Amino acid sequence: MVAIEQSAPRAPATPPAPPAKPRLVTAPRRRRWGRIHDTRGYRAFQVFNAIGLTLVVIATLVPFVHVVAKSFSSEVAIRTGRVNLLPIGFNVDTYRLVSHDHLFWLNYWNTIKYTSVSTVVALVLTTTYAFVLSKKHLKGRTLLIWVAVFTMFFSGGIIPNFVLISAMGLRNQIWAIALPNAISVFNLLVMKAFFENLPPELEEAAAVDGLNTYGILMRIVLPLSKAVLATMTLFYSVSFWNSWFPAFLYLDHQNLNPVTIYLRNLLVGATGGTNMGGQISDLHISANVQAVAIVLICVPILLVYPFIQRYFVRGVMLGAVKG
Repeated sequence: MVAIEQSAPRAPATPPAPPAKPRLVTAPRRRRWGRIHDTRGYRAFQVFNAIGLTLVVIATLVPFVHVVAKSFSSEVAIRTGRVNLLPIGFNVDTYRLVSHDHLFWLNYWNTIKYTSVSTVVALVLTTTYAFVLSKKHLKGRTLLIWVAVFTMFFSGGIIPNFVLISAMGLRNQIWAIALPNAISVFNLLVMKAFFENLPPELEEAAAVDGLNTYGILMRIVLPLSKAVLATMTLFYSVSFWNSWFPAFLYLDHQNLNPVTIYLRNLLVGATGGTNMGGQISDLHISANVQAVAIVLICVPILLVYPFIQRYFVRGVMLGAVKG
């Protein structure tokens, strides 16, 4: 018999190894450095800067608090110099007399009306003038700039202005307050610099879309200029609110006067007792009437300023810094 040779069982074949994945080459990991420590000189600058700003705030706030305290203090405490930052001998007689006078509220309404109309007129004229001056291709642009700058240093004087306003028939009208001071050259130059910093591509694209000059100003430029417009609104409104000399020159009737003229007359006539039927002389409150006048003038601006303050710094910086 032939023996059949049995072969040993073969081991199963191993599957081929999967291809190696390509190795990603990564950038070398950056070394993490610690926090940059301030230098000794910079820390000293921060300390002195904080101290300096604190002193400025105190120097600005303390006089106003002192005036408010005087307005609520008694006449005797004011005359003896005992009033500092808190009222002594609480007294509201002056506020009561002023608030009960019909002429005061009429003049207050006149001030609101004059300030609102004058601010709108000033914003319209200043914005349009600044927009024109911001166009470097405009012929005669240099002459227009120098005409505006010339008025910063030279003016016609009080008498020529009075004669001009009278000849134009503007006396005893709101336009005698609004028009003579409608354009502030400083505000004009700030707005001009702001408009020059706007990208010219925006206006070119708007012109390609069919907008004319007025459409570009109303639909492109003004919506991008909210910060500087709010700043100019604050500047003009404060200026017209505190103004009293134009009204003193051009308005002849008491029912047309702003509240600043009313408070001026109250202050001038306080010692003589000529206002409010002599009540001021009877109550002997002439010592704090000046403080009451200052507080009554400042309150509306203090109420409006917080709503505009966030635009203030940005508006001035955008109009003053190029690049």
